[in-house]
Amino acid sequence: MKNTILKFGIGMFLTTLTIGAFAQRAEIGYIRPNDKRGVNVFETSKTDSVAFKGVDVRIGGNFAQSLQNLKHSNTADVKLQGTPPVDVNTLTPISNGFNTAMANLNIDVALADGISLNLVTYLSTRHHNETWVKGGFIQFEKLPFLKNSMVDRIMEFTTIRVGHMEVNYGDAHFRRSDAGNTFFNPFMEGYILDAFTTEIGGDIMFRSNGAFLLGGVTGGEIKGDVNEPAPIGATPDDKAKRSPSFIGKIGYDKQVNEDLRVRVSASGYYTASSASNTLFSGDRAGSHYFMVMEYNNSTSATLASGRLNPGFSDKVLAMMGNLFVKYDGLEFFGTYENAKGRSRFEASERKVNQFAGDILYRFGGTENFYVGGRYNQFKGELAGLTDKVTIDRMAAAAGWNITPNMLVKAEYVIQKYKDFPTTDIRNGGEFKGFMIEASVAF
Repeated sequence: MKNTILKFGIGMFLTTLTIGAFAQRAEIGYIRPNDKRGVNVFETSKTDSVAFKGVDVRIGGNFAQSLQNLKHSNTADVKLQGTPPVDVNTLTPISNGFNTAMANLNIDVALADGISLNLVTYLSTRHHNETWVKGGFIQFEKLPFLKNSMVDRIMEFTTIRVGHMEVNYGDAHFRRSDAGNTFFNPFMEGYILDAFTTEIGGDIMFRSNGAFLLGGVTGGEIKGDVNEPAPIGATPDDKAKRSPSFIGKIGYDKQVNEDLRVRVSASGYYTASSASNTLFSGDRAGSHYFMVMEYNNSTSATLASGRLNPGFSDKVLAMMGNLFVKYDGLEFFGTYENAKGRSRFEASERKVNQFAGDILYRFGGTENFYVGGRYNQFKGELAGLTDKVTIDRMAAAAGWNITPNMLVKAEYVIQKYKDFPTTDIRNGGEFKGFMIEASVAF
């Protein structure tokens, strides 16, 4: 095992060194840097730091390779299905080994003064081993083509985004791992209840002296679709309905002094009806915990290992509150989320909630080292289950930015499943162990 880890570290060091040498150096204004400079960045800044000199393109990327040593167990009853009958409550045997490498291709384009394009493509992920477009959007910080002084003044505190893009609900999505992009997450995975999806639409954000207000509307689904939704029941008129999703966020983000930064925000997401809403299942890349608590042997099909999808595919009302405080090297990020909804096959709504807290300490001359811990708890009502269930996760992590473009991190995690029925594969479930990951961002 020690030799495996050593070979892994040497190989990743040489790979990251080679890839980093090819990074494009073009600077594009009003974007989040892919590398260490993007850590603890939420919405992009209004600071006009890069003068527009003509159409310019920056090509960047992310690459992550992880070594996993996790074990899992459960106490579920035998549940025989199929011919010949097999126990579908038996967990897939897993051992230590390398996970599928994940990589992103990032293209940023300065189209005009204050107008930029962002396009992200997944080159390799757990769920899609082939190339797959995540999404793209155009961001307007200025509207120079209107040549109107009043509009120019309004745009001094306004940002407009339009496209097929990551929905800006909550602040947790800014800190999660997104396929090969793992620089912004000090841990290996996002939350148990993973609020992340891409939808077609737009949003407008207003900012003034640290305060901000955002409103957005989308088509409510992860992809465009002009086909009439299929009937839910026996009658042709009993169809699923497509309604827009509405997103709102309000908050305050201020660098109080040289040492102290405080950010607090509250967000909401609502859709009245959808043929297939994916607010809690919109990740096309997949979990970084491979095959834990799974029966199916396919790593691409079981993309959400360790997460919990409540199944709100029709109606969803979700709210999230976040607090971020950074004092010198000490950092806290907290999340409380409450959601209710249902699938189109349910008559009544169910409720779920989660809490998460990260505490980190960053140190070194440029804060290139960190240690930290996370606690994440999910509680909620699931379709087909009588009682509420609980999932607890605790993780301890440490990381080292070898350079601003190279990160190595390690994590020990333990996750427990409580109150699941004995007929459920997650009954008495637990997984634990450690992971090591090396990543590049440029």
